[in-house]
Amino acid sequence: MNSAYLSTEIRRLLRSPRFLMLVVAFPVLMFLLQANLFTSANDPGHARAVAVVMVNMMAFGAFGAGLTNGTKLTVERASGWQRQLRLTPLSGVQYLGGKALAGMFVALPAVILVPLIGFLAEGVRLDPLAWLRVVLGIWLGAIPVVLLGLVLGLLCTPESMQPVTMIVVLAMGFLGGLWLPLEGMPAWMHEVAQALPTYWMIGLVRPAVTNEMLVSFPAALVALAGWTVGLGGLVVRLYRRNSARV
Repeated sequence: MNSAYLSTEIRRLLRSPRFLMLVVAFPVLMFLLQANLFTSANDPGHARAVAVVMVNMMAFGAFGAGLTNGTKLTVERASGWQRQLRLTPLSGVQYLGGKALAGMFVALPAVILVPLIGFLAEGVRLDPLAWLRVVLGIWLGAIPVVLLGLVLGLLCTPESMQPVTMIVVLAMGFLGGLWLPLEGMPAWMHEVAQALPTYWMIGLVRPAVTNEMLVSFPAALVALAGWTVGLGGLVVRLYRRNSARV
């Protein structure tokens, strides 16, 4: 891995105010809103409901950061910067690997800040192993959505990237159970949700905060690994195809 290139990628992402607002401020605000809008501190299940919302908003923040990370890729293709980089010693593996690692890095703020706010402001209390499972599970579970962002970045134009990303965020956020409780969805929507990586992201860690929506740990790992392998292969194929054209 080229550390200089990776450092440059991360600094470029963190310099964007819109990007920071999306990946840092929005998930935190959504968590505080949902935690206080849909449940009251006097409700018997308040603590469990807040913990579930916390997990969902952690996943939403990581999901949004992963997809938005692909926007830079689209702009670089259109501007010719990607072609310029291919004339340097930077290999395709280093280029794509740097993009993927930068996406994982910018997913971290939501994965850390949302539970921190949950602990300090909303009274979420978990044992140390549960906190570890929640944080690491959501962060590592974001690998497929980071790769999905790269796929969109290799397929879309700068003009189409924003609406396509918005559609994907809305579809996967809604059907994947990040915004609405999966338990209250019709059976057919629950089946659709299981085809999405966002479902398995939250399924991987939900048992740490609630006894509902129990998904076996091995099943979640297999599903996320399948998405990772499939999307990773597609990223490589699309990059090679784009490279062969110019």
